[in-house]
Amino acid sequence: MDYQELISKGLIKPFKTSPSQIRSRIDLAKRDIKTARATMAHDRDWAFGIAYNAILQATRALMFAKGFRPRAGEGQHKVAVQFAEMTLGEKFQDEIHIFDKMRSKRHRVIYDVSGIVSHAEARQAFDFAVRFIEIVEKTLADLLESE
Repeated sequence: MDYQELISKGLIKPFKTSPSQIRSRIDLAKRDIKTARATMAHDRDWAFGIAYNAILQATRALMFAKGFRPRAGEGQHKVAVQFAEMTLGEKFQDEIHIFDKMRSKRHRVIYDVSGIVSHAEARQAFDFAVRFIEIVEKTLADLLESE
């Protein structure tokens, strides 16, 4: 699948963006990292969800940088995983797999069951989110530095 397929399926749409809008998504991701760290001691489920949201915001930065945004409505998170996979490529297959697993777990945590995230799992989600944001920042370095 490529960007054009996502457009033709109505999953993403072209979006004219600016470096400040891209930077804003990275800033949101970093805000979520700080909040996930602070939340981990008293609510592992929410810490996991917030770490996941940091990853999602970083992916939105990628989308904006490529000139797209997700369509409104259901399925945006799955599209974000697909978009990250296309943009980051084969080199980051393991990271994309983790992102997708976190997407599924986050859905359960938010909508179905409480208390299912262990301390170790929350910590792993946090560490992964930090690493993922670093990957995205490196990918976007040229664009972000031109701001």
